[in-house]
Amino acid sequence: MSLTTDPALDLVRQDTRSDWVRLRTLLVLRWLAILGQTMTVVLASFYFGLRVELGLCFLAIGASVVSNLIAMTIFPENQRLSDRDAMLTLLFDLAQLSFLLFLTGGLNNPFALLILGPVTISATALTMRSTAILGALAIGLISLLAYFHVPLTLSTGEIMELPDLYILGFWMAIVIGIVFLSAYARRISSESHSMSQALLATQMALAREQKLTDLGGVVAAAAHELGTPLATIKLVSTELAEELENYPELAEDARLIRDQADRCRDIMRSMGRAGKDDLHMRSAPLEEIVREAAEPHSDRGIEIVTAFGPAGGCTGPQPIVWRKPEIIHGLRNFVQNAVDFAETRVWIDGQWINGEIKVKIVDDGPGFPPDLLGRLGDPFLRRRSRDSDSQRPGYEGMGLGLFIAKTLLERSGAKVTFHNASDPFLLDEDTPPRNGAMVELVWPRDAIALHQDEANAPLGQNQPITA
Repeated sequence: MSLTTDPALDLVRQDTRSDWVRLRTLLVLRWLAILGQTMTVVLASFYFGLRVELGLCFLAIGASVVSNLIAMTIFPENQRLSDRDAMLTLLFDLAQLSFLLFLTGGLNNPFALLILGPVTISATALTMRSTAILGALAIGLISLLAYFHVPLTLSTGEIMELPDLYILGFWMAIVIGIVFLSAYARRISSESHSMSQALLATQMALAREQKLTDLGGVVAAAAHELGTPLATIKLVSTELAEELENYPELAEDARLIRDQADRCRDIMRSMGRAGKDDLHMRSAPLEEIVREAAEPHSDRGIEIVTAFGPAGGCTGPQPIVWRKPEIIHGLRNFVQNAVDFAETRVWIDGQWINGEIKVKIVDDGPGFPPDLLGRLGDPFLRRRSRDSDSQRPGYEGMGLGLFIAKTLLERSGAKVTFHNASDPFLLDEDTPPRNGAMVELVWPRDAIALHQDEANAPLGQNQPITA
């Protein structure tokens, strides 16, 4: 990473389609599909009198049920899927639906139109590569189903088949639908994505401009106030230098004072020009970043204890990390939440090993409600009153703070997990001091830390800010 790169703009440049599809959303859609498939198979067999391979059909439906149950057991409710994982999930749904269509007449089955579903979802939520793969597989599977399928047979033994010309037209309609709906959904979602990114970039630009304006005002006021003293120092030092010509050493000191006054004037003039980017403020040690995030909550009556050090046999120095605004804001939100619910103390531990940087925030409060642990990090998360609400009179949280913090930190490369620090069933005398809520953040070292040569390299002069 170059020292001239602005890491704050990474939030805008990243592809926000990654890791934004919730597993729970796909599971709910799959449950609806399972319900519809079951009702359709039962009605076709027992009401319309069609001869359907019930055993194989329910085997396919059962595979979806088992897949859902396993996913619900292994992963938390707020699990967000990567692009690859979401594509594989939709690929499973596509294969399961194709197998059911194979057992129930192929393109003679009007429900073959549902094969558009997984591809359309991919077009709105996943990358172009994943959508292209799913679309190509969907077209291939629907083409095979046109020729290879188990015929639909009535109870009288009569086979229900549509004319070949109608099958061809239905196949063309599905293929065109896959291409058109995918392109249409992709275009609309891309425009929405571009607009949100543009608004985010605008907000960042406005925030930076406001900071530069405020800084320019402060510098202008300072330059105005210091102008007269600096002019006086220069005038007096010049006169002293002339009067001390017979004392070379003293005259040299007077000239040095005059030169330094000129230098102060040049520095103030340089700082007064809008558009200076302070490279010295672009990175800092991990401990300083955490202290900066926690500072606004250090005087609220709750003791904040920090500890930083290497772990896992690592003996390297403390990592120098980028001062990304999303990291500071996310950490600040988590610290605020810990201070809000702590009894007397909050602990912040920072550790680094060869490949990872870890930060753990623990309080001695009541902890997270066990029934909400799997949903923490979702927005608009409400819960009815509980005992700990008395610590925050009038507080009615919606989960937006945790959602914003979790989202920003995950965008910086962190893996965020929520736990309770101790077992809620322990007796009071057995409960450790750190018995409240715990938030653990783990970054790959390369995601936020400068390389050793960059951390030790001189920054040089500040450069003009470029768009």
